[in-house]
Amino acid sequence: MMYPLVRELAAGGIPVAVTCRVLGIARQPYYRWLADPVTDAELEEAYRANALFDAHREDPEFGYRFLADEARDAGESMSDRTAWRICSTNRWWSVFGKKRGSKKGRSGPPVHDDLVGRVFTADAPNTLWLTDIERHEALLNRVGVRDHHGRAVAAAR
Repeated sequence: MMYPLVRELAAGGIPVAVTCRVLGIARQPYYRWLADPVTDAELEEAYRANALFDAHREDPEFGYRFLADEARDAGESMSDRTAWRICSTNRWWSVFGKKRGSKKGRSGPPVHDDLVGRVFTADAPNTLWLTDIERHEALLNRVGVRDHHGRAVAAAR
């Protein structure tokens, strides 16, 4: 939000109209914010977030539903959906939740040693070919030959 910056520049002697024009914001919302910088909805959300955070600090294994129950017991009424939104915005997860993005796209170690010595790297297209034989319910073999770059070249039954 740019309004605190406008207030700071106005205190330094720069006219509000000039600051708002340079920043590309309207003056009327700035003056409305200046009269009431914290709305009732923002204040209520802050109290709810404090109640959820206190419950999360006491029991970090709780998910958002239990945190919402604890916050309701503390006097802050809210729906489970509101509790989820506040917890997810602030990244308050249960310690037993699933890990998020720990590997960042890297594959793990090989499951077993490569005793055959296969090399599946290609410097250019059409230099490495892969085949796969599948068995279907009709007991027909299907062979698909693909280029290393993922283009299907041939398929036969």
